[in-house]
Amino acid sequence: MSQENKTSLLEGFKAFLMRGNVVDLAVAVVIGAAFTNIVNAIVKGVISPLVGAFGTQNLDGYQSCLKGPCVVQNGEVTSGVAILWGSVLSATLSFLITAAVVYFLMVLPMAKYLARKAAREKALHGGQDSVETTELDVLKDIRDALVQQRGGETPAGSGVRIP
Repeated sequence: MSQENKTSLLEGFKAFLMRGNVVDLAVAVVIGAAFTNIVNAIVKGVISPLVGAFGTQNLDGYQSCLKGPCVVQNGEVTSGVAILWGSVLSATLSFLITAAVVYFLMVLPMAKYLARKAAREKALHGGQDSVETTELDVLKDIRDALVQQRGGETPAGSGVRIP
């Protein structure tokens, strides 16, 4: 591999790393990993005991024997074919509880906060509505200005190409 290829590879890699979305994604992963501890503590310390008050906290022991007899020793099936539907149910409930905790304790309050903040900003700025201009509108304006400079009168949006 030549020095020029190595340099271009390194420059490309550096450009990739310095893109805003890659850095944002890295920050999101780190914060998400830290946030996982909070969510797990809430689920383990509050939600699971509440669910356990109505049933059992450990669903992993529930199973059905497909081909018997099923013998379980130390949590592992030693003979027979067992369907461990309890662990699937436990993982599903854990996911749903975690999603509910994240939604109701983080997403919903943040959405309400952002809505209040946007309403305050709108009230503060009053009637100063910013007109959003699309890229296509800007290009049409440039085209029309160029046509007028050349001496031709063309209505906006006519699709006339400038030679």
